[in-house]
Amino acid sequence: MIIHPDVQDALANQQPVVALESTIITHGLPYPENVTMARKVEAIVRDAGAVPATIALIQGKITVGLDDKTLDTLAKNPDPIKVSTRDFGYAISQKKTGGTTVAGTLHVAEQAGIRVFATGGIGGVHRGAESTFDVSRDLEALAIHRVAVVCAGAKAILDLGKTLEVLETKGVDVIGYGTDVLPAFYTRESDFAVPHRLNTPEAVAALMQAKWAFNVPGGVVIVNPIPREHAADPSLIQRTIQEALIDMNERRITGKDQTPFLLDRLRQLTEGKSVDANLALVYHNARVAADIAVAYAKTLG
Repeated sequence: MIIHPDVQDALANQQPVVALESTIITHGLPYPENVTMARKVEAIVRDAGAVPATIALIQGKITVGLDDKTLDTLAKNPDPIKVSTRDFGYAISQKKTGGTTVAGTLHVAEQAGIRVFATGGIGGVHRGAESTFDVSRDLEALAIHRVAVVCAGAKAILDLGKTLEVLETKGVDVIGYGTDVLPAFYTRESDFAVPHRLNTPEAVAALMQAKWAFNVPGGVVIVNPIPREHAADPSLIQRTIQEALIDMNERRITGKDQTPFLLDRLRQLTEGKSVDANLALVYHNARVAADIAVAYAKTLG
């Protein structure tokens, strides 16, 4: 594992650090939009008083914190792999370059000692999982790793109710940040209530400190609604998702190819509006995560 000196210094001095995943760079956006997005996210974290730590695999090396040159190289890579926890052995041994998923980033973040992680949305239980058994590794990783994840809920293409049920079964705290209901990625609300609500970074930091001081395993999911001005119309986004699902089933797309296909189909059907919303919520999550990291660092003093 290679840790950038800025990140290493911050961790050594119990300063705030925010982990950032990299599949949105390698698989979410084309170049140069991906590197522009990544640099903006890092700038948001810095402006809020924390150190960004974008996590990726670079030629078989787990890298925590990327300099400008490495970030640009990652963003330009023509054939990156997507690295979840099951892929580390292969990717490291074969000296691959790629982006870490939520699950992969959680594993590395805890290994490095980073307690706060910002992403767009977590994976979860896919629609129809009762017959396909398609459940994201993210949920297992959240149950194991002591990291707080700030997200806009689970991706809207998933079965949100079943995702909440699995998180409950795994003992993962789900906290509404200024909300009593689960946001649905592109929209601020869903049909599902969250177990608990907290309204300030200090309150979230206190929960993290209390949970882990009492030696309770696993992470915390902080669901942070997309800013109102960027939220999609709920009925429109659901109709669009249903159309994308029909297309996916007709083409018999399964497994790990489902999420990339559905997100790209949503981009096409919404004429790029889903991408704009995705970027807005990623930036918002980065700011909230940085605020929480700053508050959490104060509990360690």
